[in-house]
Amino acid sequence: MRKTELLIPAGSLEVLKTAVVYGADAVYIGGEAFGLRAKAKNFSNEEIREGIAFAHSRGVKVYITANILAHNDDLAGVEAYFQELKEIGPDALIISDPGVFAIARKTLPDMEIHISTQANNTNYGTYLFWWNQGAKRVVSARELSLEEIKEIRKHIPEEMEIESFIHGAMCISYSGRCLLSNYFVGRDANQGACTHPCRWKYAVVEETRPGEYMPVYENERGTFIFNSKDLCMIEHVPEMMEAGIDSFKIEGRMKTALYVATVARTYRKAIDDYQKDPALYQQNLEWYKEEIGKCTYREFTTGFYFGKPTHETQIYDNNTYVKNYTYLGTVEAVDDQGRCRIEQKNKFTVGERIEVMKPDGRNLEVPVKSIWNEDGEPQESAPHPKQILWVELDAPLEQYDILRRREPELVTVM
Repeated sequence: MRKTELLIPAGSLEVLKTAVVYGADAVYIGGEAFGLRAKAKNFSNEEIREGIAFAHSRGVKVYITANILAHNDDLAGVEAYFQELKEIGPDALIISDPGVFAIARKTLPDMEIHISTQANNTNYGTYLFWWNQGAKRVVSARELSLEEIKEIRKHIPEEMEIESFIHGAMCISYSGRCLLSNYFVGRDANQGACTHPCRWKYAVVEETRPGEYMPVYENERGTFIFNSKDLCMIEHVPEMMEAGIDSFKIEGRMKTALYVATVARTYRKAIDDYQKDPALYQQNLEWYKEEIGKCTYREFTTGFYFGKPTHETQIYDNNTYVKNYTYLGTVEAVDDQGRCRIEQKNKFTVGERIEVMKPDGRNLEVPVKSIWNEDGEPQESAPHPKQILWVELDAPLEQYDILRRREPELVTVM
């Protein structure tokens, strides 16, 4: 069995550290330019250095995305950016554009390069092409089945790596190459500025009747005709591993630390359990499913892995997320009285019961005993986002523990 890497996204330094602590083998991030998440916080060069140092000290790799489809005006900046990365020293670059790839090979001849899913990698001939150009790894198009990935593995060098998505949002467009955002609002998805028009509500307008909007119905269920469910393969980790995939990729560089911790911890345990004993994986399957349902998601699908998707992979009646837990904060430090320091993310109050999520898999439900602000003044609640607080809970706490609250059954709009 090939060694399997768990690759986790991070949109900020806080989330990178969370990903590392909660089980990532590697983390992928974006710098301030040339990645496909322009709205993410992204990393300054100093933050990249700090993130790499933190990850490497724990045996975790860091990959940097430079996977835009470049225009002429981008190329000079790409070369200058790669010169900066040469000194910073990430473990690999993720690239989709052949021109950007050529610049990387010239500027960073010793850097490992991974070919993004944006490059439409759907056959072993494409894999071999990139291998012969010097790429170490190719990310499979999301439109491939597991049988197709197995066929690719048979035809490429043993040491060449396949990376495939195992969890996260699905794009309506082929391998993420979407033109809708650019067409509607002038923000180019292939330059990292997607407005996600696939999640919008649509109507039909007849050409000679402007202003008359006719609703779109499919079996009278709704009008969100492009809104895909999220990929989730937690019940199919054995099939993913047996297909010869080297890296399981989680989507979500715009996600919170809670989402990243929940997904990373769950897939980490599933992979480790299966490698230890397939029977242990089957024994714990319900736990994985329960835990993965605690992150924010849009219902789940297996995507293209077991054949082409049907109407069941779309969500027709809304564009909302399922949200069962609310992120309250991550423990930054613990004082000698056992109080934890957090930057508050959502409101909570003294007396309510919340959950402490630990990297080792434990979830502790505890009451909030007291809350203080930075000046040592007691508070009955934590109503202000990003306020620095000291919180006393009835549980032993450690740095990087996550505080979350279970919510009644609900959904929240995007």
